[in-house]
Amino acid sequence: MQYQHVGYRIKGLYRLGAYALRWGMPNPKAQDRLKILRFFEKHGLHATTDAYDVSRRTLYRWKAAWEAGGGNLVTLAPQSCAPKRRRSRTWPEAVIAEIRRLRQAHPNLGKGKLYPLLHDFCEASMLSCPTESTIGRIIHDAPDRLRRTPVRLDPKGRPKTRRRVERARKPKGFAPRFPGHLIALDTVERLKDGVRRYVLTMTDVHSRFSLALGTVSHGSQAARGFLTLIRVVFPAPIAVALSDNGSEFQGMFAQSLKAEGIIHWHTYPKTPKMNAHAERFNRTVQEDFVDYHEDLLFEDMTAFNDQLADWLIWFNRDRPHYAHGQRSPLQYLIQHHPECQRWWTHTVT
Repeated sequence: MQYQHVGYRIKGLYRLGAYALRWGMPNPKAQDRLKILRFFEKHGLHATTDAYDVSRRTLYRWKAAWEAGGGNLVTLAPQSCAPKRRRSRTWPEAVIAEIRRLRQAHPNLGKGKLYPLLHDFCEASMLSCPTESTIGRIIHDAPDRLRRTPVRLDPKGRPKTRRRVERARKPKGFAPRFPGHLIALDTVERLKDGVRRYVLTMTDVHSRFSLALGTVSHGSQAARGFLTLIRVVFPAPIAVALSDNGSEFQGMFAQSLKAEGIIHWHTYPKTPKMNAHAERFNRTVQEDFVDYHEDLLFEDMTAFNDQLADWLIWFNRDRPHYAHGQRSPLQYLIQHHPECQRWWTHTVT
């Protein structure tokens, strides 16, 4: 079963909905002001100022807003107190020019590394040196971040524009509620004598049901074949797939997910903890199986996958898991999700 939001990937829709929700909901402070206005109409100015400690000017300002809004409670809600004209940072041009010079010569120097270099320059020039935090704000205010961007050319010699690909990310605090709600995918890479071999892995975060497949390719076609195997063996429909930003999970693999209506979430770069369940299964399959059958992985992939399939049957059927109170994934599924029982519950090794 797949859950899909109506406004999925429509930029700004949820923010607009939040504004509409706040507009329609009664504001507690607006209700208090309305209560004070009604007291003012009934008991007069002096009684209201004594009872609520509100000035005459404020009372008449609230009353004018209430009448101009036609009695709409929203008109009494507090407005933003931010100044319309805000102060801007003003630093000597020599300081800005020195930051730019350092960033042009060394584009990846951050505010922490720039501060001691800039401090020496300011002391020699008898200028006030901005703090480390202020240096970061000065860099952020500049449209070009005070540094040059390397120009990349296409095969015809034209400058290539950097296109940032917007990818759906795993929401913070998301917890799967049923088998197939979220599967985690990853790749284990082995190198021997200059030859590379790969093991694609999958873990269902809810039930800990896991699969793996050895392959000689690191392309999206191999990942698509692994996805086909998952859909055949896994006992529940898949709603969401989580992977890193590797090339094997793009191209044909992403197209297959889209064609089957499966949501594809990506982890942030250099953030493996977002895919912690897949990383933990990677360690298990390497320490318990791959390390003892590495020769087959490089010499006979068919024999390697045959023995890996036997190990996976034992892993899912018999191996205890702390997450399920020392029960195996299949034991957990049979007890809590009997609708998932299929022919693989009676598979003979």
